[in-house]
Amino acid sequence: MASQIARPIILFSILLLSLHKTNGNTSHGEQMTHLRVYFHETFTGPKATLVNVIQAAKNNSAFGRVGVIDDLLLEGADPNSKLIGRAQGLVVGASMEEDNGLLTTLNFVFTDGPYNGSTLAIFGRVVLGTVIERTVIGGTGQFRMARGYSIGKFLSSAPNTLIIEFDSYVWHH
Repeated sequence: MASQIARPIILFSILLLSLHKTNGNTSHGEQMTHLRVYFHETFTGPKATLVNVIQAAKNNSAFGRVGVIDDLLLEGADPNSKLIGRAQGLVVGASMEEDNGLLTTLNFVFTDGPYNGSTLAIFGRVVLGTVIERTVIGGTGQFRMARGYSIGKFLSSAPNTLIIEFDSYVWHH
């Protein structure tokens, strides 16, 4: 009798397991793209791409400072490289520690090249002078449903400019 009851339960369980969805943990239609772009920031002058909108409460700390950026995204480290987009976002002094950690939220807005009209949303912590690892939390256009990470390396920092090489590894539909 027990085997007669167990058989339908086992068959029903097998049927349920075969119908189970993976809830987004599948690679159907998803692709990985590696992007390398160069972030060019200018601190002062008529073409400044960083503007501090709120100064820090303490003079010797970045904590509390809020800045807005509209930096150039170029194909190369050379300032004369082809413009392919803008890095637009916020930079917030979020650490009271000596490392002056910054909270950043950026949109890479592509205006030329194969990703023209698409964006990537990047979020994370920056400590100046270190390798920067941040998460890719979304995107539009060709980067719809994006997720991944980016690694930024400081290439040069002059008194008025900063150049960072960004390698982004993006999974998207």
